[in-house]
Amino acid sequence: MSNRSIVLLVVAAITLFLLTQTFYTVDPTKQVLVRQFGAIVGEPKTQPGLYMKIPLIQDIVRIDRRLLDYEAEEFEIIAGDQKRLVVDAYARYKIVNARLFVERVPGGEPALRGLLDSLINSEIRGVLSSVPLHAVLTEQRASLMDDITRRVNGKTMDLGVEVVDVRIKRADLPQANSQSVYNRMKTDREREAGQLRAEGDEENQRIKATADREVAVIRADAGLKAQTTMGEADGEAAKIYADAFSKDKDFYAFWRRMEAYKQAFGQGGTMVLSPDSDFFRYFNDPIGTPHR
Repeated sequence: MSNRSIVLLVVAAITLFLLTQTFYTVDPTKQVLVRQFGAIVGEPKTQPGLYMKIPLIQDIVRIDRRLLDYEAEEFEIIAGDQKRLVVDAYARYKIVNARLFVERVPGGEPALRGLLDSLINSEIRGVLSSVPLHAVLTEQRASLMDDITRRVNGKTMDLGVEVVDVRIKRADLPQANSQSVYNRMKTDREREAGQLRAEGDEENQRIKATADREVAVIRADAGLKAQTTMGEADGEAAKIYADAFSKDKDFYAFWRRMEAYKQAFGQGGTMVLSPDSDFFRYFNDPIGTPHR
C-alpha cells in the first residue's frame, strides 16, 4: 500500500470520527442537553431529529422524558397510635426541567433514586406518624397519599423533577406483631364459636323440650279422645246388642249357648260333665227347656 493510500485512509477515519462527534440524534423518549467544557449550552433538544454540535469540545447528556417508576425500599414506621407497620411504597415521577436536573443532580438518575428513597421515607414517616393505624388501612389512606405526594413533589421541583404520585403498595404488621394479632384474632374467634355453640345447644334443648311437651299433650289428647270414642262405641254396641236381644230372649239364650259350645268343643279339650247338665240342655231339647 502506498503512502498516498495510507494518508487517504487516515483522513477518511478522522473525517468519520469527526462526523460521529458532530452529529447526534434525539429519540422521541429522550431530551438532550449539550455541554461545553462541563457547562450547559442552550436549551434541551426535545424534538426528534438529527442535530449538530462542535466535535471534541461539546458532548451531550440524554435525559429520559417519560413517566418513570420508582420502587422504594421496604421500611418500618410507627403510626400515631404507637403501632408498628411495615410499608412498601412506590412513586411515579417525570423530569420536567432537564437543565435544572443536570445542574442539581450531578449523579443523574441513580443519584435521583437515592434522593427519592430518602424523601419518600421521610415524608411517609412524617404523615403516618400523626394518624392511627386504622387510617392507613381504610379509605382515608388515599388522602394521606395525596398529602405525601404534595410534600415530596414540593422538594423535588427544585431538582427539575415532578413527582406525579406516591402510593403504598403494601402495609403489613411486623412478623412478631402479625403473629400476636393472629393469635388474638384466633382466640376471639374461638370464643365466639364456643358462645355460638353454647347458644345453639341451648336453643336445641329448648326446641326439643317444646316439641316433646307438644307431643305429650297431643298424645294425651288423642288418648283421651280415643278412650272417649271407645267408651261411646262400647256403649252404643251394648245398646245395640241389648235392643237386638231384647226382641227375642230365647234366641239370645240359644245364640249364647251356641257360642259356649263353640268355645268349649272347638279347642279339642276333654270335659267331664253330667249328660243331664244344664250345659247340654239344647242337645236333647232344641227348645232348651231347663232341667228341673
